[in-house]
Amino acid sequence: MWAADCAERVLGLFEQEAPDDDRPRDAIARTRAFGRGELTAAGEIRRRFVAGRAARDVTSPIAVAAARAAAQASGVAHMGAHALGAAAYSAKAAGLAAPEEAEAADDEIRWQLEHMSPEVSTALARLPAVGTDPAGPLGTGLLAAGALGSIIRRLQAGIGAATTASDRR
Repeated sequence: MWAADCAERVLGLFEQEAPDDDRPRDAIARTRAFGRGELTAAGEIRRRFVAGRAARDVTSPIAVAAARAAAQASGVAHMGAHALGAAAYSAKAAGLAAPEEAEAADDEIRWQLEHMSPEVSTALARLPAVGTDPAGPLGTGLLAAGALGSIIRRLQAGIGAATTASDRR
């Protein structure tokens, strides 16, 4: 649900460029339905690339990042680590959409950390640090590099700090 929340925050940035393309919106809705137990993992694993294809049909980097946020959210049915991909693409889209606001991506990351349930935080704290595991979405590929890697590192640091503070209580 948290991954869907992150992606939904930037969905309008995609829809500004492609108002008639409902693939990212549908991916977010399916992510929520999966989270409620209404859809099977097998079915969602087969459909997880649909929103990603929408990213190929838009031209602005903002719309591409927003579509990829929805695609990563839908990938949670395949592997929970995609939640961090959804958050990273959402923060990237927010930053790209407000280049005059140096803190736009930071504000999005802060919102994401503040709206993470304890269960999500605990689950994500168990993941390997981005770029350290050769397998999975947090391996050495796209999510580990550049702005996305930086955002995920910041998210993981925030998750770690919250988990440590919670453990002390």
